[in-house]
Amino acid sequence: MAQVPQRFFDALAVRTWCGLSLRALGRAREEIDAINVYPVADGDTGTNLYLTVESAVAAVEAVFAAHEVDEAALDGSGAPRGGAGGPSMADAVGAMAHGALIGARGNSGTILAQLLRGMAQVLAARSDTDHTGGHGLQRALRHAAASARQAVAHPVEGTVLTVASAAADAADAAGGDCAEVARAAYEGARAALAATPGQLAVLERAGVVDAGGHGLVTVLAALVETFTGRAPGPAAAPHARVKRAEEQCAAEEGDGNGPAFEVIYLLEAEDAAVARLRQRLDALGDSLVVVGGDGLWNVHVHVDDAGAAVEAGVEAGRPYRIRITHFGHGDAHTAKAERPPRERAQRAVVAVVPGEGLAALYAEAGATTLLARPGEPPASGELVQAVRRAHAREVVLLPNDAELRHTAAAAAEQARTEGIRVALIPTRSAVQGIAALAVHESERRFDEDVVAMTSAAGATRHAEVTVAERQSWTTAGICQAGDVLGLIDGDVAVIGADVSQVAATVLDRMLSAGGELVTLVLGDEAPESVADHLEARVREAYLAVDTVVYRGGRQGALLLVGVE
Repeated sequence: MAQVPQRFFDALAVRTWCGLSLRALGRAREEIDAINVYPVADGDTGTNLYLTVESAVAAVEAVFAAHEVDEAALDGSGAPRGGAGGPSMADAVGAMAHGALIGARGNSGTILAQLLRGMAQVLAARSDTDHTGGHGLQRALRHAAASARQAVAHPVEGTVLTVASAAADAADAAGGDCAEVARAAYEGARAALAATPGQLAVLERAGVVDAGGHGLVTVLAALVETFTGRAPGPAAAPHARVKRAEEQCAAEEGDGNGPAFEVIYLLEAEDAAVARLRQRLDALGDSLVVVGGDGLWNVHVHVDDAGAAVEAGVEAGRPYRIRITHFGHGDAHTAKAERPPRERAQRAVVAVVPGEGLAALYAEAGATTLLARPGEPPASGELVQAVRRAHAREVVLLPNDAELRHTAAAAAEQARTEGIRVALIPTRSAVQGIAALAVHESERRFDEDVVAMTSAAGATRHAEVTVAERQSWTTAGICQAGDVLGLIDGDVAVIGADVSQVAATVLDRMLSAGGELVTLVLGDEAPESVADHLEARVREAYLAVDTVVYRGGRQGALLLVGVE
């Protein structure tokens, strides 16, 4: 079915473009992964671009959803009021840029995030109108290309940067409305992509075009479809030969001397501190890209000393969502043709966990973990990546959050299309995941193992103690910002002022229905005395009940409680 074309670049066009880009990258992901030989032939550029845009889409959809809720509240009828026209263009492009920034993956994903941010800076600055035409789109594409180059420590021609500049040049030379400008940008980018093998020797030897540039052309094709209602045709250069990166000879960077780690993190820091950080990281490694602004940055670098790269971030500000990938098993810095492929395990457990302490606990038990920061739930693509990382024929997936049920189901379905047998156990809390993992036996038949784990999780009641962020209605009454809340099986059951008292009340209510084992997972911000107080209470009042305590780290909730 043809897409209804947009006449101007406005909030709805942003939403449409993001959605079309995500679908297009989903179709092209494997092809882009297959031609990924620069800067590291790790075969994940398409996946990284997809995850980056997926995060942008989620942020834009959240803005539209919030606007509908606000309008419904103002109308008083429970339905959105007519005539409001949705969120502003500034809100939509701002969300797009922010979502891409916090979700950026890999070298190309980080650069794409800066391209989107550069466009947003121009489009959001138009205070006189809530939409723009062809001229505004031209300026946005030009600023995007320039800001992306500035974000890369050592720009290289024949990469996505070259393709972005060509798109901007072609857009500048075009006239007319958004559709004509978008079509010109796409054609200019497509021609530049076809020329990348002549600019970068590693691409020419492999017989492929630049993977990041291919991804950008795919995104620009979606921009054309946004304004014309029709996709412009194949995004890849017609003559490009698609080969698996791991089938190529070692690249120029593949002589064994390249950096061993990819380090990525979000960073809260001032501009001056980031300038110093760039200098330090540039001395530590290569492929340095730092994007963002207004106090929030996404840092990407390839280094031998991952610890030093993280420490540099700590000195500059507050790094978080730190991701460190060792290139060892899938590395362009060694000759892949000489190394036999790693054998798949028969079975693995993949779990989403809310804190570093729990991640370590799950990892010790043999699970592949995906760390989810409070307020930053993983996207389905990240879950699929974690399933792939487990490298097993059979995977048991533990989302450990009721709100991740649909996301996890989508990830499981995607993994099944890749030949992986996936069973999703609908764990609603990390303590249920602990119970499931405790009975996991990889030697059993898959179905029997899944049944045992599901039964253990289902027999575990879960609770948490947290602090209210705002005034709101709850099942236990009205709470105020700063109140301590005790939630049992997802519903607020206790409202109080003291963490220990609320926790004790929650535990008493849970144990009133029986139980043999209490699991306590203490967050970093919980008072040290809470665990001791609860352990003593269980010893005195529930003689047949055992207690185990874990440190969860920065898990969001002050305390997680499991009773089984």
